[in-house]
Amino acid sequence: MLEKSICAGFGGQGVMSMGRLMAYTAMYRDLEVSWLPSYGPEMRGGTANCHVIISDTLIGSPVIAHDATSVLALNLPSMEKFAGELVEGGLLIFNSSLIEKAPPRNDVRAVAVPANAIASEVGTLKAANMVMLGAWLQLTGVLALEDVVLALKKVFGPSKEHFVPMNETALTRGMEAAAAVASTV
Repeated sequence: MLEKSICAGFGGQGVMSMGRLMAYTAMYRDLEVSWLPSYGPEMRGGTANCHVIISDTLIGSPVIAHDATSVLALNLPSMEKFAGELVEGGLLIFNSSLIEKAPPRNDVRAVAVPANAIASEVGTLKAANMVMLGAWLQLTGVLALEDVVLALKKVFGPSKEHFVPMNETALTRGMEAAAAVASTV
């Protein structure tokens, strides 16, 4: 198993948190992991992305260069920039709440998830990253929801544990949205 994912969006959208949670969850499952963050100069509101590699064998490099198996794009500039990094047949999950444009490639599996709209229904726009992660969980099967929730509890710690149920709901809603789209394709 080798999953090479790029998570991308504006600073403040929880891109790094999403990627870090993927990495922590994989570590808890005793998988090999690499997490490589990249920030734009402005931080909040600037560009942010991270490369997450999850494998059952050793990882040679943390850099994903034109061989991503999945891209999670939270905004249009991220989709336009990183869709080209996908392998043919790769998975592009994009936030259709902010991206109204068609994906720039037709040789990948593009899945529109209205992450902001779903996050608003859950109770906060800050959960859009968890909606996207839930869609990724559903469509890749690389990690299990239960394992992500356990990792969330460890990452948040006791002082922020009250946020876990809302994040679990956002993850579940993202999985449901992806399942609904996948069933119509």
